[in-house]
Amino acid sequence: MVKGRLMIIDGNSLLHRAFHALPPLMNKDGVYTNGVYGFLTMFYKVTEEYKPDYISVVFDKKAPTFRHIEFEDYKAGRAKTPNELGMQFPILKEIIDNMKIHRVEAEGFEADDLAGTLSKFGEENGLEVVLVTGDKDYLQLASDKTKVLLTKKGITNMEVYDKQAVIERYELTPQQFVDLKGLMGDKSDNIPGVPGIGEKTGIKLLKEFESIEGIYDNIENIDSKKLKEKLIEYKNQAIMSRRLSEIITSVPIKVTLDKLILEEPDTQELLNIYKKLEFNSLLGKLNSSKEDNKKDGLKTERLASKVNIINRKENLEDILQEIDKSKSFIIKFIIDGDYPLKDDILGVCIRPSENLNYYVDFVEEDIRIEDFFSIFKVVLEDDKFKKLGHNIKEEILVTLRYGIDLKGIAFDSMIGQYLLNPSQNDYSLKILAKDYLNINIDSKENLLGTGKNKKTFGQLLIDDRVLYITNAIEVISRVKNIIEELIMSQNMNELFYEVELPLISVLANMEYEGFTVDAGKLVELGKEFDSKIDVLTKSIFEFAGEEFNINSPKQLGEILFEKLKLPIIKKTKTGYSTNAEVLEKLTEVHPIAEKILEYRQLVKLKSTYVDGLISVIDESTGKVHSSFNQTITTTGRISSTEPNLQNIPIRTEEGRKIRKVFTPSSIDYVLVDADYSQIELRVLASISDDPKLKEAFFTGEDIHRKTASEVFDVSIEEVTPLMRSRAKAVNFGIVYGISDYGLARDLKISRKEAKIYIDNYLKNYVKVKEYMKSIVDEGKSKGYVETILHRRRYLPELASRNFNIRSFGERMAMNTPIQGSAADIIKLAMVNVYSELKKRQLKSRLILQVHDELIIEAYKDEVEEIKILLKELMEGAISLNVPLKVDMETGDSWYDTK
Repeated sequence: MVKGRLMIIDGNSLLHRAFHALPPLMNKDGVYTNGVYGFLTMFYKVTEEYKPDYISVVFDKKAPTFRHIEFEDYKAGRAKTPNELGMQFPILKEIIDNMKIHRVEAEGFEADDLAGTLSKFGEENGLEVVLVTGDKDYLQLASDKTKVLLTKKGITNMEVYDKQAVIERYELTPQQFVDLKGLMGDKSDNIPGVPGIGEKTGIKLLKEFESIEGIYDNIENIDSKKLKEKLIEYKNQAIMSRRLSEIITSVPIKVTLDKLILEEPDTQELLNIYKKLEFNSLLGKLNSSKEDNKKDGLKTERLASKVNIINRKENLEDILQEIDKSKSFIIKFIIDGDYPLKDDILGVCIRPSENLNYYVDFVEEDIRIEDFFSIFKVVLEDDKFKKLGHNIKEEILVTLRYGIDLKGIAFDSMIGQYLLNPSQNDYSLKILAKDYLNINIDSKENLLGTGKNKKTFGQLLIDDRVLYITNAIEVISRVKNIIEELIMSQNMNELFYEVELPLISVLANMEYEGFTVDAGKLVELGKEFDSKIDVLTKSIFEFAGEEFNINSPKQLGEILFEKLKLPIIKKTKTGYSTNAEVLEKLTEVHPIAEKILEYRQLVKLKSTYVDGLISVIDESTGKVHSSFNQTITTTGRISSTEPNLQNIPIRTEEGRKIRKVFTPSSIDYVLVDADYSQIELRVLASISDDPKLKEAFFTGEDIHRKTASEVFDVSIEEVTPLMRSRAKAVNFGIVYGISDYGLARDLKISRKEAKIYIDNYLKNYVKVKEYMKSIVDEGKSKGYVETILHRRRYLPELASRNFNIRSFGERMAMNTPIQGSAADIIKLAMVNVYSELKKRQLKSRLILQVHDELIIEAYKDEVEEIKILLKELMEGAISLNVPLKVDMETGDSWYDTK
């Protein structure tokens, strides 16, 4: 009688398969995650389907096994595990441990030996055994009690083998499968076998003689003279190969059924890990139905001891009197939604001093928001009154709607916490209350609910709104001194008070101003794309000889590989792969592939950028009002969402056409685009103080041609376009801490060749190499690295015992001061440009920042003044050991400026 089900997962095999099956995904910290994500996808699929009672995940150890000792060339020639994969093993193991799943690895043995031993243990204890792997060697373990789930192409498609299925597929028993491997050998493991014997011959021999021993006992009965001679010549090799191929089922590991029981996971810890890795689609797999305060044991509290609800217009003067005494106040609006530029403003809470909270309600009380702003306008626009808040950009956006320029931003707890921990996933006041005050407050989700029963703030009673907003104000008040002291202790005062806080107003005004989109041109561009899509569609149908759904991978695969008989490059769980990589290879074989690539590009441009932009144009302004975020990236870069204006295509001519629809708001304006030239390489030259790198920037040489000359050891005149292109990849690769694996992938060259490029670069730019070593040493010593303005990034990876994790930390240590300093510089420039425009009372305005580029909507009479202003302020934003250079263009559309 079966007493339960034991599932054994080959950790190495599944992680490898997932890594190679999925594109190189990474989170915002630059940690590669595709292998772990794919593994978990497979894990959840098989555990949900098979519902094991017991489970174990087995791993290889790095140390040589008994097979290496017996055969020195065992697995020789295998490519070294890429760092991008190696760094994911410790992450996966941490997840498995937090899942409370039995995990085992043993020196001298491989994962399949451990799986074999556990499989035998399971059978002996009356369990049904399920082995999950991508390794066909496991088929020898199949039996009446043990199934092998063998991954096929992709990450979710699996073949199930029990004893009978092995016999049907190979006409051999699972035990004979080992003999087959002994005869055939295994190229992936460098097991030699008998040269010239493949699967077909091996199966034929074993069907007749049952085993390798049987073959040699009856060697004279083999008809083929050539085959007989081969078998005799390589007898010892065949026997050794069989021994190397056989999975050991008696590894001396201590295991009991209790250790294998599938226990309740540490859900909260997994939730934290998944959020950090940005596995949002997997969060639903965790049992997160329990309330947060039950998990953390914290009591939910109401913090504000006294709240004065203002219900008469004349009482607003009371607040002004208190503000005049304190000269500062915390302010927070309640917005009936997530969009402060449009959604209703329901109320505002103001805290001018300790234990004194005022709430002004615009819903149930007889005060209009216009009344509030008419009375508070002077205080709000006077920077001698300091304003404090959390995500205070929302408050600035609200005031801008009513013609008020909120000045005197002196503290923002969200921005402060971001500087202290740029890797944090959640900067909400609920999290700050937990982290700093050890208390729980009701979150927005707690009050409003989720799903179809979700409410709005406008549907809540005034008491609930007051509770929510006053708790928020109280947390800001209590964490302010803590956060400011930490910022001061970490030497980030200048960064916080002179860059990040002033930047809030800059970004809010950019959001408010928006970027005009010519809807008519956008519609015309959509029609142009549709017309080209129609032409391409007809061309594809002509090549195919029939009409079909080009957007269907299944139908497309059938056309390409069954009807047109094109070579099959890759398969997926649903059939043939028709991804871009496959199609690019097929362009050399058939013209239909190139047409499909063009078709897909145009369809994406049409749906994402034409249809997508049309849907977010504000009807009242004719503009798109993107959200600019300060707290998303660990490097300090600003991000843009809804829509993402930093992602408008530029690499292809069709993509660049999208920029034609971005225009000035009237004929009185033009666009001025100012772009830092190679700012990250200039920062690298300055930080490293490398004379060769600095020389190029002082003389104005083409840095990529110069690097090509150094790396390829040729004169500047001999540098070819291909050399320059590859040198450019190396230049920027060095900045981003690229590995030989990553460079090889990007340039489509061998890892050996990529390593030569990197080594030659570092040999020529000696100070860069010295910088890389010194900054890693500094990171290991301090636990963090800094930008020019002391923006920190903590790197616990540098202390890891795991080589791959440590290598990742080293790359981040090299890269962060460069990328982060470039982010600091563009932010300084934005603050200075915005302030100067205000100071001079110019009509021109800053409307967009994209990476190292600023776009000004310039009043035509001010264009020359704007150009001089931009050049001075951007090139003089900070003092480096090399000059900063800004390239500028003007035009009647964004397209014209590039």
